[in-house]
Amino acid sequence: MGGDGANRHRRQEVAMAATAASRRRPIPGGRSAGPPADVHPVLRRATASPAALDLLAQARRGLAEAAEAPTANERYATAHLAALRTAAAVLAVRGRPEATPRRRRRIRSAWEVLPEAAPELAEWSALFASGAERRARAEAGIPGAATWRQADDLLRAVTVFLRLVHRLLALPS
Repeated sequence: MGGDGANRHRRQEVAMAATAASRRRPIPGGRSAGPPADVHPVLRRATASPAALDLLAQARRGLAEAAEAPTANERYATAHLAALRTAAAVLAVRGRPEATPRRRRRIRSAWEVLPEAAPELAEWSALFASGAERRARAEAGIPGAATWRQADDLLRAVTVFLRLVHRLLALPS
């Protein structure tokens, strides 16, 4: 009996080693080098910074507030702000690109910086950047700046974006 359990344990170890070896990057000569390739395109972090967690909590509250907003303009502006806070959380974890030492760079929006820090979010960044002007008009109270359809579509998009960022930062949902 004892030998059977030991053999099963040994077979499991061999199988795990073979799986890890198959994930290593190949180098010329048929050998493998480096750590196993990450099969999941997500950032693996044990914990996010308190600032990032706070920004994500604010984004969740903003989404709840947007869902209850009495006007399309308020819903749109509040949902867009939740997206911005979500992007800021990613930037807080991954950091911002370094400025060039010889001169100061122009101020850029989070939507311009996000694709550099998290290339996998480039399409989301473009989507939300395209709505920034509408958000400004909605915040200014310009009648018809956002329709209910636009506000609802944005609310759904931000909800998905927030869930994606939770996965990206390896946080519980």
